[in-house]
Amino acid sequence: MATKRKKSKPRSKFRASWRGQLRFGLVVFEVQAVNAENKQNAEVHFHLLHEPDHERIHYAKMCPKHGEVPNDEIVEGYEVAKGHFVEFEKEELDALRSEEERALTVDAFVSSNEIDPIYFDGRMYYLIPSGAGANEPYALLQAAMEKKKRWGVGQVVFSGREQLAVVRPLDGVLTMAMLNYDAEIRKPSEIKGEFSRPKTAASKLKLAEDLISKWHDGKFDFAGYKDRYREKVKQAITAKKKGVEVEPPEEEQEQGVINLMDALKQSVANVGKNKRSGATKKRRTSRRATARRKRA
Repeated sequence: MATKRKKSKPRSKFRASWRGQLRFGLVVFEVQAVNAENKQNAEVHFHLLHEPDHERIHYAKMCPKHGEVPNDEIVEGYEVAKGHFVEFEKEELDALRSEEERALTVDAFVSSNEIDPIYFDGRMYYLIPSGAGANEPYALLQAAMEKKKRWGVGQVVFSGREQLAVVRPLDGVLTMAMLNYDAEIRKPSEIKGEFSRPKTAASKLKLAEDLISKWHDGKFDFAGYKDRYREKVKQAITAKKKGVEVEPPEEEQEQGVINLMDALKQSVANVGKNKRSGATKKRRTSRRATARRKRA
């Protein structure tokens, strides 16, 4: 008699950076964090080479007595005195975390304007429900936070240390962003003493306000911004592969120095021309690129 094979749970196409529980109140469910940054589109990676023979430079983990050592012989050590360490295996450090510390525990729900962007440390993750029964509490929390326009703040042991994090809803999913602690951020009061703050004329302030108000074109679109330098680097790599000399871009002629009031007035007057000048610049850049390809 044939036995029915148990259906295996489909594997996620994303690699989890962290797995644990998300807790708010007495509600607990399993989640996994997936890096929001798409590394494939993030950078053009260069390697260091030895110029005489063009071989790659490698970095080895070296012991002064025994030379290069394998990973399975490496432990973590905390220096308690010069040259004296207390050593830990990774499993020993992991065992110090309680079940609660393995979770992201939300202990406050705040308005988004209560967290200044300066506290974000740049690491962003999507949270995905994981394990039996996680979908319903995940959807419930996401919908409630979306409706109340609240973000959840809590702490989690991540990358070997306890860190501050904020959970927020975004287009039907939950995200986790890592935050710096307050003690890790310089305060504006420390910076203010580095420069003088002259009194601003009311007429100049009004022009600056007009410029800010007019410089708005509907909903802000992140997709409209591209990494132009990376594209130039990729084009230069392609040219180098073909043996073509890489030419520096043509510099646009800068305007002469004008005073602050004239600069404000001209900026306000030119706001409506930005789109047209941007389109003209794109056409000009395209023509230059075409001409370079023909020369090649």
